[in-house]
Amino acid sequence: MKHADFGRLDVAAALQTLGAAQAEAGQPEALFAVFDRLCGETFGHRLFTILAWAPETNDVERLYSGRPTDYPLLGRKAMGPTEWGAHVLKGGKTWIGRNADDIRWAFPDHELIASLGCAACINAPVLWNGQVLGVVSVLGPEGAYGEDDLRGLDAIAPLLAPGFLASIR
Repeated sequence: MKHADFGRLDVAAALQTLGAAQAEAGQPEALFAVFDRLCGETFGHRLFTILAWAPETNDVERLYSGRPTDYPLLGRKAMGPTEWGAHVLKGGKTWIGRNADDIRWAFPDHELIASLGCAACINAPVLWNGQVLGVVSVLGPEGAYGEDDLRGLDAIAPLLAPGFLASIR
């Protein structure tokens, strides 16, 4: 059933889809790929990524990329201090970017993001045991997402925790 607070997301269907994905072989890639597909079908996106965060070093690592040619999996890299990082990674809060100015404010690779036709973003942190494991990013054209979509993404992001835990051992 759809609930207005979750925008376009059918939470019951998402729970069923992601629960089934967790049982598939080939984890965590199987779960991440199904999450990517679900977000694409629900919110639409041009770029989808999943980043793990190591708070002790402030490093990030791309665990999944819907566009591996543009955003490959390359191991850990230093995450410089940013207001976005303080809000999402350290603060464990969701974030919505509505236009190119917001994307420039948040991401040092904003030029590559823009070249892919993305000028909007919704981010939801993935939390486990009171700590941020990382973040899921859904990016699309300007104005693509609203607050209800952000709440929807935030509602299902915790289902990625087993994939993060399997990846960061």
